[in-house]
Amino acid sequence: MASRFVRKVRTASGAVAVQVVSKTGGVVVGVEHVGSAHTDAELALLLRAARERLLPGQGELELGPVPEVLPGVDEVADWTRPASGRLELEEGESPRVRAGRPVSVAGGGKVVGTASLTLWGVLAAAYERLGFEVLGDEAFRSLVLARVVEPTSKADTARVLADIGVPAPSLRTIFRALGRTIGRDYRDRLARACLAHSARTSGPAALVLYDCTTLYFETDTEDDLRKVGMSKERRVDPQVQVGLLVDPSGFPLEVHLFEGNTAETKTLIPVLEAFQARHGVTDMVVVADAGMLSAGNLNALEDAGFSFIVGSRISKAPYDLAAHFERHGDYFADGQILESSRVMGTGTAARTRRVVYQYSFKRYKRDNRSINAMVERAEKVAAGTRPVKKDRFVRINGADKDVNWALVERARQLAGLKGYVSNIAPDVMSGAQVISAYHDLWHVEKSFRMAKSDLRARPMFHHQKDSIEAHLTIVFAALAVSRYLQDVTGLSIKKLINTLRPIRSATIALGDHRLTLEPEIPPEVKELLDTIAKSGH
Repeated sequence: MASRFVRKVRTASGAVAVQVVSKTGGVVVGVEHVGSAHTDAELALLLRAARERLLPGQGELELGPVPEVLPGVDEVADWTRPASGRLELEEGESPRVRAGRPVSVAGGGKVVGTASLTLWGVLAAAYERLGFEVLGDEAFRSLVLARVVEPTSKADTARVLADIGVPAPSLRTIFRALGRTIGRDYRDRLARACLAHSARTSGPAALVLYDCTTLYFETDTEDDLRKVGMSKERRVDPQVQVGLLVDPSGFPLEVHLFEGNTAETKTLIPVLEAFQARHGVTDMVVVADAGMLSAGNLNALEDAGFSFIVGSRISKAPYDLAAHFERHGDYFADGQILESSRVMGTGTAARTRRVVYQYSFKRYKRDNRSINAMVERAEKVAAGTRPVKKDRFVRINGADKDVNWALVERARQLAGLKGYVSNIAPDVMSGAQVISAYHDLWHVEKSFRMAKSDLRARPMFHHQKDSIEAHLTIVFAALAVSRYLQDVTGLSIKKLINTLRPIRSATIALGDHRLTLEPEIPPEVKELLDTIAKSGH
């Protein structure tokens, strides 16, 4: 009966020869020399190559005491050492892998590359768990995950992926992927996957949060989309408005692009109408800040079947709370909640709205500090030591300027109050519940901060509408991956990337053979990876 075995033989020079031995009837009929190893890593490479030559089911014949291959790069004692036993390094180099070029190892082996495959595996798994693989577009996935790792230009994405150690699409392929993003309406499928994920983790959609922000461009030229408009940062660059809809945890559900000079109040209804058309959802509570408060918006929301909670402008409080001020003056207990009603709109559009107010002593102290600072600036304007700007409490009468103390007194009277307008009946949602739901709006702002800083959605250098929309779709998908991983781990996406990126495997080449040495995983990182893995079950 014929058989073949792998044999390791110690040679006179101290090397270990790896051979494939063929036997028939107990007699050796052939010996195929695979190679000679001088280190554990080389031995592992040669053994792997030898075993690949074996027929299935055949084994290995051990001749002589040969050390077994150690599992980790750091535990292989001599793979970077010449025969003298000393590591030959240039001045300032680390005894780790030399950046940018392979490191020679004893016996002729070389480290030809390292990779952050642990990090890439975590990101790819998150992308898949969110259902984004439905797109079936590897280039798009690469663009999304590379932006999570290190936001940069589309052209520079190849560098980021090469550093991670995964195949990078060519620039031509990237541009084709951007075209597919619009042509195949990736955002629609991503939004459907996001709502499905939100339903799995938070239950059926019952409450959504909305806000908008501006993204500016490094250009002085306006066009039909990029326009100079109202900027919270007081920039004069052309910009676009971006509306973001999220669930109560801050997980993104919908994102939309508007011309840069579009008023915030004009963005809410189109986003909700698109959400409604996409998912067929109507019985839902929408929460938005006071910037969305207009009688037209509220009527449109109500007519579409939505309930709403919207921040109220505090300037209306003296009228809404006239009875309280008449009986109690400006005294409020800390945490006190008051209810009132207000007619909003005119003519046939007029409707009575429920208004909820809450007083907070902590907010009062913050408001009072702001009032004092504004009064100080107004006094300097009145004294002529400060130029006239858009300062509050300044009253100008011809050439005369002074402090409007009546306006100051009114502001102090309202300090500590916050108002909310809703069409939800008190027996369905109490005042405290209305306030609690509104306070979840900080999740939208947190997602915007992530998009602007961690994912660097701005400034944008695209100039065509389709390119801008494609960029926004990539940022939307990257935001979803980032929020998912943050929710699972409790770490910011930046800290998670910085924790996993340095954990790198190494690939060693010996002749035509290659061996990947897995990285050593610290216990705390292993615990983190276990947590992420469990979240997928």
